[in-house]
Amino acid sequence: MKKFLLLGLVMVISCSIYAQQEEALSFEKAVEIGLENNFDVKIATNQVLLAENEKKQAGSLLMPVLDLNNTRIYRKEDTEQAFVSDPENPRIIPNAQTRNNNYSLVAIYGFRADAVVAMQRLGKLTEVTELEAKVVIENTVASIATTYYRLVLEQQRYEVLEHTLKLSDERLEIAKAQYEFGRASKRDFLAAQVDYNADLTALVSQEQVIQNSRINLNELLAVRPEKDFVVKDTIIIKESLSIEALRESAFDQNKTFLATQRMENVAYLQLKELRAQRLPTITLNGSYIDNTLNSDAGFLLSNQQQGINLGATISLNLFSGLSLNRRIQAAKIQINNQKHLMEQYQNQMLSDLQRTFNTYENSKRLLEIERKNYEVAVESSDITLDRFRLGITNYLEFRDAQVSRLQAESRLIESLYTIKENEIELMRLSGKIYFADRGM
Repeated sequence: MKKFLLLGLVMVISCSIYAQQEEALSFEKAVEIGLENNFDVKIATNQVLLAENEKKQAGSLLMPVLDLNNTRIYRKEDTEQAFVSDPENPRIIPNAQTRNNNYSLVAIYGFRADAVVAMQRLGKLTEVTELEAKVVIENTVASIATTYYRLVLEQQRYEVLEHTLKLSDERLEIAKAQYEFGRASKRDFLAAQVDYNADLTALVSQEQVIQNSRINLNELLAVRPEKDFVVKDTIIIKESLSIEALRESAFDQNKTFLATQRMENVAYLQLKELRAQRLPTITLNGSYIDNTLNSDAGFLLSNQQQGINLGATISLNLFSGLSLNRRIQAAKIQINNQKHLMEQYQNQMLSDLQRTFNTYENSKRLLEIERKNYEVAVESSDITLDRFRLGITNYLEFRDAQVSRLQAESRLIESLYTIKENEIELMRLSGKIYFADRGM
């Protein structure tokens, strides 16, 4: 009865993993959902919009300023006026009113050479932000790919453990029959029961691993943790990759490397912008004025002015406490630092490529060894099972063959995953994981 309950539990686990899934999820579909929902991607996209907005704001520095003003003044005062021609008889005007209505249209345009360079610098920074957003997208795709194929790996491990449990169940049936007919001791039957329980425990534990792997993928896709889906149960690796082609692609398409290059250009433009502040600043201004004055007291009873005023100002900074010189010196140091940063990343990029490629090549060689080893382990397990049925082989030899097959198959699928994992990293480093090569 206990055995049947354990088998029932395994069936429930199998149903929960495979039979009750809501929808199929291919790798391409996972990437599509991730890029649409992932929060890091959304934030990076908004950062690009902010950088473009700042670039547009900088363009306003080269645009004229146009103001329309209207000033109205009304005064009502008791006025007493004494004139030079008749100082003894002052003029008294009660409640004298004064009205002044002034319209002015003022345009100012200032040209600064450093503002032109600043626009160029902000344009480069916008390019850097766009490249950084692409880096976030590529990293997200790489994470989705690694997590997706990790889930495939864990499901394949589940199938291996499930097959191992079936062998243990068959062994338990044989051991029970031999014990009941007096052909084996109770110790052999109990040992078979212990091994069966151990294999069942491993299968149950693997179900938890699969559930956690699915939650990890759901988190990257920004969907509900409890959402179920079916993934492909195979890992397909690409044909052989070339280290020379990967290096060439990395220099052309690695987004982080390109962003580092742009930052070096930004440093040069920063220096150019500071030097441009030594150049004269030209300001043009013009205005149209319509001014009307009416007064009950004073020398002018009314006055009206209409006309255009034009002017220009040239400004040149002669001394600013040497602060500009210090800022220029700091900009030169920054250029040197940015050059070192680019060389440092280039060296790091090539080193990462070479290390990952070496692991990739070595994993492919190990895969061939593990395939041959798996074939031998399967044949040995089948022979041992037949011999065990005939009573020629004892339970220890059968268990050793069973474990050897389990380990060989586990190493085989692990080798496939390792190759795929390194393949994903090589595609990321070479800048081809998504934009140049959307298939994975």
